[in-house]
Amino acid sequence: MTTRFPMVPLGQTIRHRKEFIQINDLETYKRCRVQLHAKGIVLRDMVSGSEIKTKEQQVCRAGEFLVAEIDAKVGGFGVVPDDLDGAIVSSHYFLFEIDETALDRRFLDYFIRTSAFQDQVSAQGSTNYAAIRPNDVLRYQMPLPSMKEQRRIVARIEELAAKIEDGRSLRQQAAGEAHVILRAAVGKMDSQLRKPSSMTMIERLASREKGSLRSGPFGSALLHSEFVPDGVPAIGIQDVQENRFVLTRRWNVTDKKADELKRYTIKPRDILVTVMGTLGRCCVVPDDAPRMVSTKHVWTITLDQTKAEPRWVSYWLNFSRNVREELLGQGAGTAISGLNGGKIRVLSLPALSLSEQRRIVGELDTLNGRVDALKRLQSETAGELDALLPSVLDKAFKGEL
Repeated sequence: MTTRFPMVPLGQTIRHRKEFIQINDLETYKRCRVQLHAKGIVLRDMVSGSEIKTKEQQVCRAGEFLVAEIDAKVGGFGVVPDDLDGAIVSSHYFLFEIDETALDRRFLDYFIRTSAFQDQVSAQGSTNYAAIRPNDVLRYQMPLPSMKEQRRIVARIEELAAKIEDGRSLRQQAAGEAHVILRAAVGKMDSQLRKPSSMTMIERLASREKGSLRSGPFGSALLHSEFVPDGVPAIGIQDVQENRFVLTRRWNVTDKKADELKRYTIKPRDILVTVMGTLGRCCVVPDDAPRMVSTKHVWTITLDQTKAEPRWVSYWLNFSRNVREELLGQGAGTAISGLNGGKIRVLSLPALSLSEQRRIVGELDTLNGRVDALKRLQSETAGELDALLPSVLDKAFKGEL
């Protein structure tokens, strides 16, 4: 690492502390764990001493440097926070006291998150699981400016980190706002079109063919043991996203089983509705979809396409507040364990001509395209924000901040 600060071994500012206590079966203990990738130290659990098999444990002190013997190579280290003072760890961890007359614990906490430090740890031994020893830690090098300079750098890092976090919060807020744009647009249209004298129900828009509104196979019709690694996709809730079909091929059945389940075959432009898990999520099956069958987690609607445009129905089922409340109940959200398919049949929609439905779909598709573009921009911004803090830390410890 090239820096204008003097480089010193960690052993100049920290000391390995190896002290054990005997666990009392009648006491309750906090146990902590080190998150990987230098994400810090968190509470693992609180347990009775009688549940702890290894009776010799180490007690952490706030502000100490804690290193996991095995996981250090993947960022298993951190500074013990104040709320975990007195927590215990096993002998597979190493505790180091910090000489706070020479090293600010916050300065160390930021330095261990840099690639300059993590590269030194990773270079030790030949595999990711090669154990780290206390003497290895003491030999790691770090820049060591004066205490005054350390505190200035820490203050500057925290100032910039706060701005990065503000940017992240604004991005998340914008993402949330993008999510409600379609709801607001459909809600406004629905309120204008929804009149008692001009409403219809899903079952009136469905095809007259048998099984146009159908649940997936239940019970012995399709068992979990019949799923195979490759074959005809069996569609579940993971494939049905909000107004978007995503073929994951998580579950599949053989061609023979798909033939047995012919009545549950899903066709292009069918509407799929989740009735378990995340309830009431809906999408349209694309024209290029392969042969597929449904599972018990998904209801299928085959529409009479001389009466209804599938994408219009999908927009309304996903984004109309009135329809969502009919389907899930006032304020019910997804707290109920399953969805009664009978509710799907009688959902009420504005009775519109096919041409009017398609006109509305055109407007909503344009709006949806803008929302997708905004989400892509937000995703790119998120990546830039994630890269900012490492860049700040790199400059800080090179003496360029």
